[in-house]
Amino acid sequence: MTKIKGRIVIDIERCKGCEVCLETCPFSVIKLSKEVNGKGYRYLEVVNDECTGCANCALVCPDAVITVSPQVKEKQLYMI
Repeated sequence: MTKIKGRIVIDIERCKGCEVCLETCPFSVIKLSKEVNGKGYRYLEVVNDECTGCANCALVCPDAVITVSPQVKEKQLYMI
């Protein structure tokens, strides 16, 4: 059995921390960091691996700094 997960990549140097994407993530996979990037903005960071690959965050990002790629994870079945 396979399960599709997503992998989020954020260009933290281009992220302005506008938070538009935060409301669209159904599993709270991303959050605003406490650190700042080279431009002085708090940027987004990935906080868990619950991403389903829906790409809502990437679709609403006004600066296109988020990339979501699907990854297929194999579930192991154990026979007893």
